[in-house]
Order: sequence, then structure tokens, then C-alpha cells
Amino acid sequence: MPLVNNKVGDGDVGTAGNDEALADGKALVDSLIKVVACYRHLASCVGSCTDGLQLRDELRQTREKAQKLAAALCDHLTSHLRDKSLPEEQRREMELLWVAFSSSLELLHIDMCKVFNIGDNFSLANTTSLVQTGLQGGGTLVAARALSLAELDETETASLPADLEGEENCTLEKEISEINHMIDDMEMKVNVLRWMVEPHGPQYADPLSSTDSTSLALFSVMEEQPGAANQPLCQSSVLFVLLMLFAVILVAATLSVCVFIFS
Repeated sequence: MPLVNNKVGDGDVGTAGNDEALADGKALVDSLIKVVACYRHLASCVGSCTDGLQLRDELRQTREKAQKLAAALCDHLTSHLRDKSLPEEQRREMELLWVAFSSSLELLHIDMCKVFNIGDNFSLANTTSLVQTGLQGGGTLVAARALSLAELDETETASLPADLEGEENCTLEKEISEINHMIDDMEMKVNVLRWMVEPHGPQYADPLSSTDSTSLALFSVMEEQPGAANQPLCQSSVLFVLLMLFAVILVAATLSVCVFIFS
């Protein structure tokens, strides 16, 4: 009976490990983008009539999950992008993930600063100062989806506990500083120039709807044939001039006949 060699080469093991790491990175980036988008949605409600303890708690939970994902992604991508043996194709994919990650982290930092500044101006201790935007409801369902929970506890404290808002602002200010430090630390550890990273593939493409595609096609045809766009207008102008000339000739002939008859 012949012997079968089932030994897997080191190159195959390395390739499989790189593919698995790339898949994990994509999953983490997708999760971070969703959580950051949720946080941005919730941040737009701060200071409005829908603001309250429930919204601030949802912001806190969403922010904490975003920071956990960001920390995991930073370690994951940094370790692989600093690996000199990483194949070129995987490196390009990792750089795309790095750009998406760093951009999402900067958006999170901007929204956290926004929540801190607006929350400092609109205190929950005085709800009469909130802006009456006419909106109703909150972002509980959006926050629950971003946090991968079936539902969030919507029970809200009737009165604001002492120093709760001040402690929350101090915590938020500290977390803003940590995110800012993470962004600076990332740029020091990994030198990925964003303007040199070119997106490719269907998931990075900008899809066009059928209406947009039709409009773009028509616009391209008109650009290629500039005379075709002006042709109907020219034909109408020529027809109008001919009709006016015919009317003038008819009026002149009628006047000539009248002069001849009554003279």
C-alpha cells in the first residue's frame, strides 16, 4: 500500500494564517464602523428635546464598545503591518483596513468632543434649556443593534443624581484624551500614507443606481456628440423663421390685392 504524504508546507500554513488574520480584521473594522455610526446618530440628539439620562447612558455604552473594538483593532493591525514577511497582497488589504480603522477612530474622536461640548452647555439638571426640535423617541433600537443586544433597558431615573453629570463629563474628557493618544501612537507605530492607499474591489466601489447610470450614459453621449444636443433647438428656430417669413409674405400679398381693388 503506497504511503501518502499529507504534510502541509510552511508556506501554506502562513498563507492560511494571513487569510484568517485578514478576515478577522475585516470583521472588526465592520463592527467598529457600525458602532461609530450608531454613536454619531446618538450624538446628534444631545442637547435636543430627546436628550436625557437614557440617551447619555446609551452614548456611554456605545462609546465603551467602540473603544474596546478600537483597542483590539489597533493591536491586530499594528502587529501584522509591522511584519516584514507579510505578502504584498495581504499588506495592501491590511493597509485598506488600517485607513478605514483610523478614519473611523477620528470620527469617533470628533463625535466624543461634540458630545462633551454640547453636553457641557445643555445640562440635564435644567431640561427647560434643551432645544425643542420636535423630534420624538430616542436611539434605543439603534444602540441595541450596535451593541448586539436584543433590547436596552429603557428605565430612566426620574431625577438626576448628585454629581452624576459632572462625573460623566470627567470620564468622557479622559476617554477623549485616550483616543487622541491612540491616534498619535498609531501614526508613530505604522507609517501608512492614506493618500497612497488606493481602494479597489466591489466593496470599495461607489455603486450607481439605474437612474444615475442612465443619466450618466446620456450625459456621456451628449459630451461625445455636442451637435446632437443643439440639433432639435436649431430645427425649431429654422421652422419658426420660415413661418414668420411666410406670414409676412401673406400679409404683404393681401395688402397688395386690397390696394389694387380699391384703387
